[in-house]
Amino acid sequence: MGRATSFARTVLFAACLVSSVAVVASPGKPKDFLAAHLDTSVDPGVDFFQYANGGWLKAHPIPKSESSWGIGNEVDDELYARLRTISEAAAKAHGKAGTDQQKIGDFWATGMDAAKADRLGVHPLDAELARIDAIRSEQDVLDTVFAFKPIGVDALFHVSVGQDSKDSSTMAVQLHQGGLGLPERDFYFNAEPGVAKLRAAYVTHIARSFELLGRDPAAARTSALQVMAFETALAQASRKLADLRDPEKNYNKIVPADLTAKYTPGIDWAAHLAAWKLQPAYVVVGQPEFFAAQDRLLRETPVPVLQDYLRYHLVDSYAPYLSTAFDNEYFDFHHRAMAGQQEQRPRWKRTLDEENDAMGMVLGRIFVSNYFPKASKRRYEAMVESIRDTFRARIERLDWMGGDTKAKALVKLAAITPKVGYPDKWKDYSTLVVGRDSYAANVMSAQRWQFEDNLAKFGKPVDRTEWDMTPQTYNAYYNPSNNEIVLPAAIFMVPGVPDAKVDDAVAYGYVAASTIGHEITHGFDDEGRQFDAKGNLSGWWTAQDADRFNAAAKKMVNEFNAYEPLPGLHINGQASLGENIADYGGLLLGLEAFQKTQQYKQGRPIGGLTPTQRYFLGYALGWMSQQREERLRQRLLSDVHAPAKWRVLGPLSNIPDFYQAFNVKPGQPMWRAPEDRVQIW
Repeated sequence: MGRATSFARTVLFAACLVSSVAVVASPGKPKDFLAAHLDTSVDPGVDFFQYANGGWLKAHPIPKSESSWGIGNEVDDELYARLRTISEAAAKAHGKAGTDQQKIGDFWATGMDAAKADRLGVHPLDAELARIDAIRSEQDVLDTVFAFKPIGVDALFHVSVGQDSKDSSTMAVQLHQGGLGLPERDFYFNAEPGVAKLRAAYVTHIARSFELLGRDPAAARTSALQVMAFETALAQASRKLADLRDPEKNYNKIVPADLTAKYTPGIDWAAHLAAWKLQPAYVVVGQPEFFAAQDRLLRETPVPVLQDYLRYHLVDSYAPYLSTAFDNEYFDFHHRAMAGQQEQRPRWKRTLDEENDAMGMVLGRIFVSNYFPKASKRRYEAMVESIRDTFRARIERLDWMGGDTKAKALVKLAAITPKVGYPDKWKDYSTLVVGRDSYAANVMSAQRWQFEDNLAKFGKPVDRTEWDMTPQTYNAYYNPSNNEIVLPAAIFMVPGVPDAKVDDAVAYGYVAASTIGHEITHGFDDEGRQFDAKGNLSGWWTAQDADRFNAAAKKMVNEFNAYEPLPGLHINGQASLGENIADYGGLLLGLEAFQKTQQYKQGRPIGGLTPTQRYFLGYALGWMSQQREERLRQRLLSDVHAPAKWRVLGPLSNIPDFYQAFNVKPGQPMWRAPEDRVQIW
């Protein structure tokens, strides 16, 4: 995926000489929005991220309600304001039952009605809690786990229908490890003091959740420790973050009866899947050893402990939609302890987040008609083709790749489908039921609808027109099974600056490099390169070319492993390799494509910055973000993306044009010896 991070309507301008870079504002002219972000007290060869973004970051401290703040948040604020207007109007209109207006309005109304949520307390979950109370055996536990999947309660494992990695024209049932309440398995074992503190806070949070259900503190604490012990055993059986990025090792095609016989004798997969009207000839299992360990743990763990495990995950999944007491408890752990937020975000923003999750394409249809002009769509469609042409030329002149692999790489590149702005075909939400009974009921209804919508894809042709992100999402993605890049309208936004006012240098750094080039490069990163032009996981590389690629990639792994954003916590170079390759490749592609533009050829400075300087600063603009220590710790252990700062420092230190543009000298922190620089695409 691309970026998800933030820019401003108010900016700080500083003008002085740093190294060879001078930024001067012309008298009587408005300050350039890009130059206004700089911290020119910092030499770009020392810390380019701080030089590029420091002025803005100093002027925009993280709000108490946030765990991070940057360009993504500023984009989101513009989007929030627009979507709030849409939602408030719909709530007042009381539209006809079944219409988009009615669904938007009722979801918004219940989400904003905190008083009603307080009156209802935990009662919206009465039926699900009663199901847990009725459990008497291991099989009852499993029946409940399967019953909770449609309402989004993540217990034990993940199940979904998606494209078969080795047959992209087939929708297959997919099973993967899951069931953990902490973000990733290493949270259960890492000895770093901050992580150990989070483990203790997690047990306290589970106990408080049980107290809210009426249990006395001592009993709640005992139950919480038992749940933690069970989850720790699940975590021990789970694969590590880096290991989950190997598509071959995480692809295991198994007949349901064999999965039962060989790995999980306690789970009759054929029967449980048939209850969802699924009768697959095979399932794709990501981590068979996890399912075997899970089966053993279910037999060895007392039923009351398994009941408490399910109670906690049910309540924690729905706490933000229940009374203030449940909502606050959820916030205290998941946002205050885990991410460093000091206070809740406004309820209206949180309601919009859920509304987007529930029916994002309904809002998206209205959003693009009002806020995404066709001229912008045409601009970025043309930019995609410019990047594709550039990548074609780069592949053709690679000196480390043989002719057979090159030919197939070019076929794959030509086959990449770009989706720009918004879908050509909008998702049909006609069967989604939304009312005004309760906020939790509407979230549960949306979860059921999404689950059933996903399962309904089994046995049908793959819908290659579908989007997995809404147009109002500040992000983008590459889908290897479809061999497509998906670029939502919001990803092109520079807050406070109309698209027509964003010069090509900035646009090529901000969009062509960090988004378009980034996503296209994902098709050729350590994971994406294993999928062919039709989206199938296949060995289309010669062994020699694969070895050369892996040797170059290993250099990037080592580079990022050396970064230590927090004492004792390094970036995971292997887990983040795909994103780091995509950042690096995107920068190379964006720069070469930009060098064909009139702005580059004319060479005129804007805001005291040359076109090439503006290009690299435009890239850094996309990562203009800062985060609290708690959130940084969380991301270092659970995110395949490096933190924003190192997504600037890392790839730029491998690009000679950057050295020339900012006069980076040997011995400076941004300098990397030529023999140590990564060279892949």
